[in-house]
Amino acid sequence: MPAAATGVATGSNAVSASSFSGSSASSGSSASSLPEGEPTAPIRLALIEGLSGPLGNGGEAVFRNLVWATERVNARGGVRLPGGARRLELVRFDSKGSVEESLSMLRAATDQGIPVVLQGNSSAVAGALIAALEKHNARELTRRALFLNYAAVDPALTGAQCSFWHFRFDAHTDMRLAALVEVIAQDPALKTIYLINQDYSFGQHLREQAKAMLARRRPDLRIVGDELHPLGRVKDFLPYATKIRASGAQAVLTGNWGNDLTLLIKAAKDIGLTARFHTFYGNALGVPGVLGEAGVDRVLAVAEWHPNVGTADAERFYAAFRQRFPKPEHDYLHARMQLMVEMLVAAMERAGTTSPQAVATALEGLKLDGRPLGIAHEGVMRAVDHQLQQPLYVSVMRRAGEAGVPHDNEGSGYGFRTLRYLDAAQAAQPSTCRMRRPD
Repeated sequence: MPAAATGVATGSNAVSASSFSGSSASSGSSASSLPEGEPTAPIRLALIEGLSGPLGNGGEAVFRNLVWATERVNARGGVRLPGGARRLELVRFDSKGSVEESLSMLRAATDQGIPVVLQGNSSAVAGALIAALEKHNARELTRRALFLNYAAVDPALTGAQCSFWHFRFDAHTDMRLAALVEVIAQDPALKTIYLINQDYSFGQHLREQAKAMLARRRPDLRIVGDELHPLGRVKDFLPYATKIRASGAQAVLTGNWGNDLTLLIKAAKDIGLTARFHTFYGNALGVPGVLGEAGVDRVLAVAEWHPNVGTADAERFYAAFRQRFPKPEHDYLHARMQLMVEMLVAAMERAGTTSPQAVATALEGLKLDGRPLGIAHEGVMRAVDHQLQQPLYVSVMRRAGEAGVPHDNEGSGYGFRTLRYLDAAQAAQPSTCRMRRPD
């Protein structure tokens, strides 16, 4: 399929989605030969993400999700605007997981006049991007940009640091954590737990909130370990796993993601650690395959969706993604990322323009049921803080083929079965945002 239809740009050349391998990085130059303001020009979306380095696997997995989302919009004709339909074009900017490089990539994207920035795999990066965009948008009135966040979950991003220009489509830390703590609270046999998290804003916040929530819901539960480790720099988690085992912890609570989670889980398996892992991201990026039988009934995950939710919509949605990306190692589908792109399109069509301020206003309060579009998810963008309100699932790792587990993860032979479902109202947390709006 030609790049004009798929809307993927990388480096100085567009690449066709049919030739996509998920392995290339780029400097983010757009393939478009038309200026952004032309009616027939593509609407460019700048993905600023770590696409190389120790956490690059997470960035590439996001890229595949967003490739598919833009393809689906383009396949039905693109974004319907008064001057004519316009396709979406996804442009890669490799931040290498660095805050400084991310800010450099943001400058490159805004210099090109790209009106929408996408990022998520670091709350530290997201915080820096919000602050930089606030200054940029106040100064460059004709080259403003929106920031759509699909995974940076520090609550401060829609709390103390909330911004008119930033919208979060993932459930934030406190929402996810509250769901996991609810499951922990219902397990009277659990008496000891170990906390281990990455040492940056997200992990630090999760650590403190976990203590507070557990004290309220399970005051009898003893926290027998509390660990922070460098983000993306630990190559061997055996010393950490050994400390967890020595503590006698029956369970582990962690927000680790990417290789930091995979390597932690692998080390736990290697020493025969039998503690139950309550995770934010234990259902993807190699974890089920690494654990195998050792993970059955012992790894929990929380997410807005998973392939075994058991509805007809979910079955069609998942089948379509696997047809597009059939390799087992590419089995990483997040419904929120698909919904994010569709809500952006709906807001542009509602506003009748790609102007960031008009689109932001149209996004506020927008409710979208993705099922008619082939997405097994729905949500409403809360206007007061730009935090998407959506359902959450807590699931547990089981053998594929068992009741409630028709699909495995990443060809591992193991999948996840729903333990608890929370509707949007149950998953909601109060807002602390005091947003300043542009004139």
